[in-house]
Amino acid sequence: MPEIRRLPENLVNRIAAGEVVERPSSALKEVVENAIDAGANRIAIKLVDGGLTSFEVTDDGCGMSPEEMALALERHATSKLPNEAIEQVATLGFRGEALPSIASVARFTLESRPHGAEQGWKRVVDHGEIRDEGPAALPPGTRVRIENLFGKIPARRKFLRTPRSEYAACKDVVQRLAMARPDIAITLDHGDRRIFGLQAGEGLANRVAQLVARELKDNGVAIDLERGAMRLTGIAGLPTYNRGIADHQYLFVNGRPVKDRLLTGAVRGAYADMLARDRHAVLALFLELPCEDVDVNVHPAKSEVRFRDAQGVRGFIVSGLRQALATGDKRSAQSPDAGAMARWQQEPVREEPAAALRSMFSGRDWSAPQQRVAEASAAWRGVEANVMAQPQGRAEEAAPVTQATDEYPLGIARGQVANTYIVAEAKDGLVLVDQHAAHERLVLERLREAGAEEAVARSQALLIPEVVELDETSCDRLEEAAPKLAEHGLAIERFGPSAMLVRSLPHAIARTDPEKLLRDIDDDLALNGEALLLGEKLDLVLATMACHGSVRAGRVLRVDEMNSLLREMERTPRSGQCNHGRPTWVKLSMEDVEKLFGRH
Repeated sequence: MPEIRRLPENLVNRIAAGEVVERPSSALKEVVENAIDAGANRIAIKLVDGGLTSFEVTDDGCGMSPEEMALALERHATSKLPNEAIEQVATLGFRGEALPSIASVARFTLESRPHGAEQGWKRVVDHGEIRDEGPAALPPGTRVRIENLFGKIPARRKFLRTPRSEYAACKDVVQRLAMARPDIAITLDHGDRRIFGLQAGEGLANRVAQLVARELKDNGVAIDLERGAMRLTGIAGLPTYNRGIADHQYLFVNGRPVKDRLLTGAVRGAYADMLARDRHAVLALFLELPCEDVDVNVHPAKSEVRFRDAQGVRGFIVSGLRQALATGDKRSAQSPDAGAMARWQQEPVREEPAAALRSMFSGRDWSAPQQRVAEASAAWRGVEANVMAQPQGRAEEAAPVTQATDEYPLGIARGQVANTYIVAEAKDGLVLVDQHAAHERLVLERLREAGAEEAVARSQALLIPEVVELDETSCDRLEEAAPKLAEHGLAIERFGPSAMLVRSLPHAIARTDPEKLLRDIDDDLALNGEALLLGEKLDLVLATMACHGSVRAGRVLRVDEMNSLLREMERTPRSGQCNHGRPTWVKLSMEDVEKLFGRH
């Protein structure tokens, strides 16, 4: 029989390192979190080869005495739990495993000097063994250098990726932590190159825009909402400002960067009827709630959390996002694409000859011999129809407008291009409207107001209820979601331990395969914690109805019809994007127009 024995300390630390330290970025995360918890105002990070060779973190926090440094390198020793109330923890790190775990799998140099101390102290640990200890010269604060991660553990070292991949992971970690603390100045260097230098106190919106994309500030809406003890702040990109992957969604709970399926599902639910399924919103959300209402100790790296009232949190995020987007939903990602602007053609300028050459050849005809008049006219008649064809743009005299143009955000219609795009003049520029996409959104909102959403979700009973066999876990998930699914017209009930009985389907998708539908909904529940798929299918039916009932591209509109469409867009929620998340209008500012003509 195998003998049970207590593991040696160095092996225990290496096992703990396997939970906390997967790659350079995870070690970097722990060290930067310690710097933030130490009350630092400035943090400087330097990477070499993406952290594979080494990385260094320097802060001006409270610092540590030599005795505290020795204690910090012991397992489960921390200053972040003053009592045993672990559910009240408010710091980023608190488990007390990070430093000894990292020191057991790398060469770890810790230098620190408390404020008011005459000198600092240094302690060097190489893969669990103390190599050096003594005085060190450094300003008040702490400096941590980690070199040769997994250098003596080739089984772990060989699974690290290329320097470029590890650098990308390290940069992502620093970006997320920097977003959460705009009050701290943070610099990141990779080799000899400065990646970014962020100043303290620049504001949340500015900090997020600098780290994600500068255009997010102009194409997003600010969020600041409260409900009871919960508060939601941040910036959410307009539906028209979206990406093909969800990597640009930054979520924080009590200042802690997290990747939580409930939060990502809530974001998807909030944007459900404004984005195509394969597009993702760009945003940074900061959720604050009492410490006792969230468990941050469910994952060794603290990247996942668990909420006491998960559905209440989800509802708050969905309603908060929708409320914020309602304030900017008539906007579009207004700036025209830079590539499209570059393709504007300018009239070519004929270069004049130099003054000396002009005087030398003046008065002489050096052109090639021309065809006779009869031949030229015959050639002209052959292409006359093409050259003199009717232009696709059309303008007619508009009816007198009683109000000034500046009272209308989308301006006054001046014409139509290609029978598809409305050209309007606003106070601050030129507005182009996609008439079909815009009217499609207007019709969809009318259908919703008229109760079409309820009609589409009306239940249609099956003549013979269908039994769908699934595994027991899937049945548990579907049974829990059954009341919510019933609101969309899908009536299901438990039929034994590993089967569900489908009694009715939504009227709009009554011909769908019940088994395939239930399996898809179960996958959605497992991924997002919420059955979003069924609602999206019904939204697709409504969108199709709106598409067929809207003004088609190619239809000639009168000026009064164009103005009527513009005015309704100004009154209608979410009119800035079509049902697929594309913009319904773009604006070319007067500054852009002047640039095209070289006036600026």
